[in-house]
Amino acid sequence: MENKTLIDTLIKEGLFEQEAGVKILQEAALAHRPAEELIEERRLVDEDKLAALKSRLLGIPYKKVDSKDISDDLLKSFPEETVRNYKVIPISSSDDLLVVGMINPDDFRAQEAIKFIAKQKRQNLGVYIITPSIWEVILRRYSPYRSLVDEAVKALNLQTSKDTSGYVQLEEKKGTTEETPVIKIVSSTLKEAVWLKASDIHIEPQRNRSRIRFRIDGELQEVSSLPLELHSLIVSRVKILASLKIDETRIPQDGRFRTLLFGRDIDYRVATFPTPVGEKVVIRVLDPTVGLKGLAELGLVGRNLDIIKEGIEKPYGMILLTGPTGSGKTTSLYAIMQLLNKDDINIVSLEDPVEYYMDGLNQSQVRPEIGYDFASGLRQILRQDPDVIMVGEIRDNETAELAVQAALTGHIVLSTLHTNNSIGVIPRLIDMKVQPFLLPAALNLMAAQRLLPRLCGNCKTSQDASAEMQQIIAKELGKLSPEVKKALALDNQNKIYHAPGCEVCKGKGFIGRIALFEILKMTPELEEVINKEPSEAGILAEAKRQGMVTLRQDGIIKSLQGLVSLEEVLRETTEM
Repeated sequence: MENKTLIDTLIKEGLFEQEAGVKILQEAALAHRPAEELIEERRLVDEDKLAALKSRLLGIPYKKVDSKDISDDLLKSFPEETVRNYKVIPISSSDDLLVVGMINPDDFRAQEAIKFIAKQKRQNLGVYIITPSIWEVILRRYSPYRSLVDEAVKALNLQTSKDTSGYVQLEEKKGTTEETPVIKIVSSTLKEAVWLKASDIHIEPQRNRSRIRFRIDGELQEVSSLPLELHSLIVSRVKILASLKIDETRIPQDGRFRTLLFGRDIDYRVATFPTPVGEKVVIRVLDPTVGLKGLAELGLVGRNLDIIKEGIEKPYGMILLTGPTGSGKTTSLYAIMQLLNKDDINIVSLEDPVEYYMDGLNQSQVRPEIGYDFASGLRQILRQDPDVIMVGEIRDNETAELAVQAALTGHIVLSTLHTNNSIGVIPRLIDMKVQPFLLPAALNLMAAQRLLPRLCGNCKTSQDASAEMQQIIAKELGKLSPEVKKALALDNQNKIYHAPGCEVCKGKGFIGRIALFEILKMTPELEEVINKEPSEAGILAEAKRQGMVTLRQDGIIKSLQGLVSLEEVLRETTEM
């Protein structure tokens, strides 16, 4: 399908803005890639809507496929190479008809491949359009992770024996362990982490085994257990990939490497840590299709989304995101930068480290060990003629002062801070020796956020909230401004949702995470509070006057919409 035809139709259907369409066409032409791939990678359009649109343009029906309906026998009869290389899956097979699903049915090479298979089987051919997510699910069934690891371990033919790790070996054993199975174990682990959308891989030595765990949706879960004899070999392989010193096991080391997996540019960040039984390795998996999201996808909707868009349209000023470690602040900064990333805007970032590489941005990683920290980097950035400055985190007084000065001299400054809520941003900056009278002119927005598990849409069910829960819901919703209440239009304020778990969510009851937000704007009234007495009580009173939606209120709204569990909301937020 021609790039321009697709983009023009997306714009016409209201699924894409004109400016975004022009940008995607330019990037697709420069990278020699289909525009559709870029749209899918960045999740710019819902995949079901995109597939339905392709169906109309190509005249080929779109089918929403359930992976449970495709048997193992059918998969065995269909070549894995064809599935992998041409993005095709078998849907059904009868005596005279083979039905397949294709992501790109207009791909000539893919057409020839499936015609050849159908001819071999003496079957007619039926074709549907499918989404990339169902193709990934089916492809993964061809290569189960645990069986691959077990095969690799068997190939090493290890002899299990008494633990002698504390003993000195007087004589070296003859021969060396084969390296190929270890390479396969590491490779399979890295791929599996991307399949499962894990954010981190933990490779940990235990007393009698080596344990591999993935952090998925914020929770650690064990995925494999290996003989302890393999641990140092696996760590050495990871160190080779990350260009670390193999013979240095006494001190922590940091490194990173990049690879192309499933057509995506994946970045792995490696950190080693010495323990009495061996080195522990943590690998951060940076997948742009998982980590780079739009503001609405993060959970920023309604009034809060309007406030953010209004804030970034101002010619200068600071937008500060706050929350504990792991609350998604950096992800939100990237989402804001995606909105600001235009040909006529120079965005320069200082990060520790650079998590995702974005085209159009000038990203720099600080290196405190050589004196290149946020403060010294900020001084250099101002000589780079920036329009937008992103500072990964304001950690000290000097960085805070320089960031405020940058905002006052005509720049948009994006950064993060550690406070419990948006109310605490101003007192924290004052505590960092920023002069209070500078803040009203420098600050635009202060946003706090928390990450909560998103309920599985497949198995979630509604039920009546308990009397106690109903009382909490009524109390918090009663504090909302009339404008916010009107915009919400909640059907039932007494129904909450739970998800017991199913095959889709692997029994967990949730898939992915969603953020709760509270956003405080700088106003003339807030300026007056800062100039008189910038106490948290005074700032909170102004926040209520503004009609600010608190973290708890945003969570309760999302729980009534079936996005999160109310119990999780109450556990992670406090009443204001």
